[in-house]
Amino acid sequence: MSKRDLDVAAPSASSTTESGPNANDDDLDLDETLSERLWGLTEMFHPKVRQGAYDLLHFSWGSVQGLYGFGRSTLWVIFASSAILFAPVIFELERLQMEEMNRQQQRQILLGPSAAVSGGAPPGMMPPMSPGQQPRR
Repeated sequence: MSKRDLDVAAPSASSTTESGPNANDDDLDLDETLSERLWGLTEMFHPKVRQGAYDLLHFSWGSVQGLYGFGRSTLWVIFASSAILFAPVIFELERLQMEEMNRQQQRQILLGPSAAVSGGAPPGMMPPMSPGQQPRR
């Protein structure tokens, strides 16, 4: 960005109704950049007010950085701990499923295809009762 990009457009001398040497003096005062104008606005405020605003901004930025770092660390601890705690459980469940599949496969090989289906009922399931049969208590 060059200085010319930051310049504020000044009214031309032809658009003013004044004539004479004073018309060009006003145009010379407007030859300042936007950053110079903003810096000039800071001179309106007392130095204590400017320092207070700077301190507030500096404290806010430091707080945001601190909270961001704390959040990152916290998430790392949570995800690493959950991976360490739950990975063995997941592996053990997978191992049990593989053992059950191997047992069913061996039963099917030894007893035929109907053995794997008939012997694989879950423990809570009962065969259907005939209409005249009473449940045992």
